[in-house]
Amino acid sequence: MMFYHLVAELVLIRMQFLFSFDAAEELKDSIANKNHELVLVQGMNLVDEIWGDARPNPPKEPTRVHDIKYAGIDVPSKLSFIRSQLAENGCDAVVISMLDEVAWLLNMRGSDVPHSPVFYSYLIVEVSTATLFVDNSKVSKDVLEHLEQAGVKLKPYEAIISEVERLAEKGAKLWLDSSSVNAAIITAFKSSCDMKKKGKAGEEVGEKEASSNDRITGDPSVHNGVISAVYNVSPVALAKSVKNDAEIEGMKNSHLRDAAALAEFWCWLEEEICKSVPLTEVQIAEKLLEFRQKQDGFIETSFDTISGYGANGAIIHYRPTPESCSSVGSDNLFLLDSGAQYIDGTTDITRTVHFGEASPRQKECFTRVLQGHIALDQAVFPERTPGFVLDVLARSSLWKIGLDYRHGTGHGVGAALNVHEGPQSISYRYGNLTALQKGMIVSNEPGYYEDNSFGIRIENLLLVKELNLANSFGGISYLGFEKLTFVPIQSKLIESSLMSPSEINWVNDYHEEVWEKVSPLLSGHSRDWLWKNTRPLLDV
Repeated sequence: MMFYHLVAELVLIRMQFLFSFDAAEELKDSIANKNHELVLVQGMNLVDEIWGDARPNPPKEPTRVHDIKYAGIDVPSKLSFIRSQLAENGCDAVVISMLDEVAWLLNMRGSDVPHSPVFYSYLIVEVSTATLFVDNSKVSKDVLEHLEQAGVKLKPYEAIISEVERLAEKGAKLWLDSSSVNAAIITAFKSSCDMKKKGKAGEEVGEKEASSNDRITGDPSVHNGVISAVYNVSPVALAKSVKNDAEIEGMKNSHLRDAAALAEFWCWLEEEICKSVPLTEVQIAEKLLEFRQKQDGFIETSFDTISGYGANGAIIHYRPTPESCSSVGSDNLFLLDSGAQYIDGTTDITRTVHFGEASPRQKECFTRVLQGHIALDQAVFPERTPGFVLDVLARSSLWKIGLDYRHGTGHGVGAALNVHEGPQSISYRYGNLTALQKGMIVSNEPGYYEDNSFGIRIENLLLVKELNLANSFGGISYLGFEKLTFVPIQSKLIESSLMSPSEINWVNDYHEEVWEKVSPLLSGHSRDWLWKNTRPLLDV
């Protein structure tokens, strides 16, 4: 049998910009294992050639300054921190390509990506300068003044490659996060380092062999034992994940306004279902948007609303469409996972309800999901604990009857930024060793999904806080959680006989807090609805 060598042409330049360097290398290795070769096509983009004039224009929406009263820390201070990290790691510059990292570092926001207040850009921070690569048409006079005051200069978005090549040619040592920086940037840097190395080798008369380090690594960013790049996690990632006081205040305030919108929405929806008004999953999601739009500082949703009735609720990332969605009634569970972007914060909440009478099976599953939610909410753990250690708390009650769910329990959340944010998480995937730290925000969202039948998820956002305990074993701090989300959990779905006294107290205390915090923002029927749905369990 003859074996043919297949050359798989992966289209560059565009494709190199779409894959991180690590992802491209993984793809290259996978193809090589099948006796194929991945060839990066330089100088043209076959997709663009086929697309032609039909290709949509890139977004042109303006950027805006994220006010210091919400950002909490000014841009010069943030840049100073990044430069201290450069100095500690012996680097001359860092390339930042994650859009939320650029937005956070420069106290800017945009609207190039649906549901996320970010804008297409790159940022290079050097020891004494910082350069933002962005379409100049997106930069207003106010934003330009904001950047100039922080010592940030502008260059065209497309100039990022030439700037990386310039840094390589002058021998700068770069900090590159290969898990996020795209393959085009790192490939350009390595190629420029290789050209510089070859040029210098030609000038070195009498040198008989290259450095042994060069031969071992085969990496053009290493020459004569001198490393010209540090491949490490971006210094912005962790700093961004630990919220400052202003960001925390903004998150708390935006969650209360969001809770008021949700109380008004649930009051409306219960009345409509009770009157047998026909409503689809899409119509309900659209109505929820209307309630949120009435709140001060609302910008947009933080993700596509997951509005799933019955069997659709069992599809974890279900997205209803007008053509195929279901009508919502009173015969099954209804799962609603939604969130919003406000000027001062980002929300993400899931509630599961039944407008009729739930089955004993549904009530038991709901109660066990709630028990897992409570267990995680009440967790106390030593500092330096990674999130995966806590994941078992949310699953234990389900495990006791042989049930589970196929998703992580919690993800990080940005402050007026991306609703999904790293590096922290709470998940059964134990590869993430990032420790939870005071000031981080994570979701608490255990669930259970019965295929072709129903889905259950209960989600709040939590702020990691330091606890004042009687002891401090080993001289270390202990951490716990503070709730940010204040929306009732449907009491009639709780099977109280399965609950411990402390779990019942948790529900009652939570609902009391919901009433105290949210009722001042409501009036009329929605306030009455909140009162009814925050009564103690024993009165239900």
